[in-house]
Amino acid sequence: MPLNDLTTPALLLDVDILDRNLASMQERANHLRVALRPHIKTHKSPEIARRQIGHGARGLTVSTLWEAQQFAAAGFDDLTWALPLPPVYARQAVALAERMTLRLLVDSPEALDALGAEARRTGARPRVWLKVDCGAHRAGVDPASAAALDMARRIADGPFVFEGILTHAGQSYNATNRPELAAIAAHERDVMVSFAEHLRGNGIAVPGISIGSTPTMRTVDRLDGITEIRPGNYAFFDLTQAELGVCDVANCAVTVLASVISHRSGSDIVITDAGALALSEDRGAVHLGRTRGMGRVYRNYAEKDLFPETELEIRSLSQEHGTLSVHADGPWRVGERIRILEHHSCLTAAQFDRYTVVRGEEIIDAWPILRGRT
Repeated sequence: MPLNDLTTPALLLDVDILDRNLASMQERANHLRVALRPHIKTHKSPEIARRQIGHGARGLTVSTLWEAQQFAAAGFDDLTWALPLPPVYARQAVALAERMTLRLLVDSPEALDALGAEARRTGARPRVWLKVDCGAHRAGVDPASAAALDMARRIADGPFVFEGILTHAGQSYNATNRPELAAIAAHERDVMVSFAEHLRGNGIAVPGISIGSTPTMRTVDRLDGITEIRPGNYAFFDLTQAELGVCDVANCAVTVLASVISHRSGSDIVITDAGALALSEDRGAVHLGRTRGMGRVYRNYAEKDLFPETELEIRSLSQEHGTLSVHADGPWRVGERIRILEHHSCLTAAQFDRYTVVRGEEIIDAWPILRGRT
């Protein structure tokens, strides 16, 4: 089927760019001598996960128990649930962990108590990681606190298998240039290695140290002492990553195909069918001041040429409408197609049920997206 016969909005996945991205990160992990455990929250696709494993990834990372259940059902048997465990999920998580390798994450006594109670009830020994705050201040124990040492000791001495410490440098998305990203990446590494040494000095074995965001893993120079990395967005990249200097627009594998659905003659307003339920309302790296709108439109996709926002801006999104301010010639007649580069590929993919997989202008496949919740 020709690309322009697709119903819209449609999520397009350029398979050649995807495969280059997957190969590049695996090569980087190999060079840095760490295991790659990619985060599948970006793509939620068993087909893409199989490609990642085929390149050499050692297991996967998930965001929800539902994702863990679905990917386990799809044949993946080595998963880390990289969200601090909600105590209400302790019973389901332990039940799944008895059928496969499922690593669980805690950063609070409440979660550890719930997990411990279920472990003692069933006789299971869940694999547990301690979440550490390396500067994002979103979740995780403060590595300089006595509470962090106490949590690690409770895991090591409890009915668990203590597998190590884990962090995510979410502050990397606030950087303004690559040198800042490199500094954040070095800080992420150094905080975790130092904390592991502190725990070991207090008699607590730390088998693993897991870190990683796409920006930090694309800029870090060395990972001495680290055992694994968990980037996710690298599979697709997006406009935010390009604006941060993490990638080029040519590395962005996912776009949204939309149709012009309304345009009055002489008006500089164009309406498309790609609203918030196609693009999400993530505005990306707003602190950089480089993109004002809700994504960018390609003037020529083959050349990876984007309209300047002075000529075309995705001004606002409602549920199913996208409003564009247009000050340039283009395909603005009703029924014409436009291709949009989204700010945040993870959230955009989560709006769709499938990828339309393309090579150039040819549709070659459709891959389902597992986007449910427990």
